[in-house]
Amino acid sequence: MDKQHKKVLSYFRFRRILIPIVLGLSVATFLFIRSFDRDAFIGISWVGQSYFFIFMALMMMVVRDVGYMYRLRVLTDGQISWRRSFDVIMLWEFASAITPSIIGGSAIALYIVNKEGVSMGRTTAIVLITAFLDELFYILMVPLMIIIVGTQYLFTTEGEYVFLNTRFGTQGIFLIGYLFILVLTTIIIYGVFVNPRGTKLILLTIFKIPFLRKWRLKAAETGNEIIITSKEMKGKPFIFWIKAFAGTFFSWTGRFLVVNFLIMAFVSGGDQFLIFARQLVMWVILLISPTPGGSGVAEFVFSGFLGEFIPAGLTPALGLLWRTISYYPYLFIGAIILPHWLKRVYGKKQIPEIKNDEDIPEKPV
Repeated sequence: MDKQHKKVLSYFRFRRILIPIVLGLSVATFLFIRSFDRDAFIGISWVGQSYFFIFMALMMMVVRDVGYMYRLRVLTDGQISWRRSFDVIMLWEFASAITPSIIGGSAIALYIVNKEGVSMGRTTAIVLITAFLDELFYILMVPLMIIIVGTQYLFTTEGEYVFLNTRFGTQGIFLIGYLFILVLTTIIIYGVFVNPRGTKLILLTIFKIPFLRKWRLKAAETGNEIIITSKEMKGKPFIFWIKAFAGTFFSWTGRFLVVNFLIMAFVSGGDQFLIFARQLVMWVILLISPTPGGSGVAEFVFSGFLGEFIPAGLTPALGLLWRTISYYPYLFIGAIILPHWLKRVYGKKQIPEIKNDEDIPEKPV
């Protein structure tokens, strides 16, 4: 068993799976007990409409995953089959669910896609482009939702967040997050489609600054990834990008509509565009969560951002139902798929990786 194999397996230890489950359920239980309202539960009217919208919430999870699978097939030019795309996406989501949101599962995704027989150069490009497409969806959707719902009711007044030793409200941290995503996406666009080597040089120059110097090697690696991605993706036809973004659009729209349908299952009426827009703000908060998969944090922000659309006594229970549908299944499905996937990819001859030695510094810069 090689070192890379052992390192990846270390991410999937039982303890790593147990931590987010315990965190999430503990916070959900605390919130449930604190705001339990017996009358609210007795008042729930289970009619056909309730079951229909819960079913639609489940269907949105299917849309989310099929969208991701379709995007992966587009980005690999069909090299990975639908069946294997399912394994890759489930393991990718599994990795994201057991690592802190601020880290994500990209490092493990590189390993997973590469083991499916995709060259390391293309794998690097695929992982970077998926991040780019996710951020592009966010960048485009935020102004659209602001046009539709305005800003008067978009931000909640609850909660303070510390960034750079400064306290910010919801609106402040959202603006910082949005600007960061905008700058990062601009760098990727310029680097991949305009001047990859120039982008690497700019990154290395910026990280000469004394307090950034310790991350200079990481900046060099990022520059290499941009160069590799440019080689793999530059010159792709316009329809290729339309298809890849379509998969992204359906995936993220499905992800957010899960909450809309769950609320509609128990509450009639409500501004569905505002609920959707609030989730865009929530996403920035969850993006900087230090807990695995946002466990514990997600349950709190759900109540803070969406509680006003739900009867008070039902909010924690609905938040737990949301996580039960959209988060916990990946922990169990991933744990089931992982051993079979490892047996499959290690039971065949490994395909040689394409190396990009000219883009990788021989020693730390």
